[in-house]
Amino acid sequence: MTKYNIELKWGVIFAIIGLIWMYFEKSMGWHSTHIDKHATYTLFFFPIAVLLYIFALREKKVSLGGSMTWKQGFISGIIIGFIVAILSPLTQYITHTIISPDYFTNIIQYAIENPQGATEEDLRSFFNLGNYIKMAMMQAPIAGAITAGIISLFLREN
Repeated sequence: MTKYNIELKWGVIFAIIGLIWMYFEKSMGWHSTHIDKHATYTLFFFPIAVLLYIFALREKKVSLGGSMTWKQGFISGIIIGFIVAILSPLTQYITHTIISPDYFTNIIQYAIENPQGATEEDLRSFFNLGNYIKMAMMQAPIAGAITAGIISLFLREN
């Protein structure tokens, strides 16, 4: 397992930073009074996520003696994404029960008041903890692979 300590470390760091970001979003009112801006403002996390992957893959490169192939960086990033995915049920639970327990109620109410073709039933089936856990578990490895694939192009030696 020591072979993947860096990936484990950065997967946990990513999850913790994600929770801090959720607290930030909540404190900015993006889960309540300014929920209309949430879809746009939540994208500000993207550069943070990229930076985390850069730091992780740079550390991986150092651990490999300063030389890393694209494939090594890509695989490392995929592993980080899977660790984030494994942690996502916990992070989603913390987000939606401790940090922002009213998020789903608020987003459903906003969508009902600003209809875009979805029924209330559709909204409730989309905006709920179970669905968000599933989406996070699917998105984390995909986003991790794409991010790692691009960053590894710049960090590779061979």
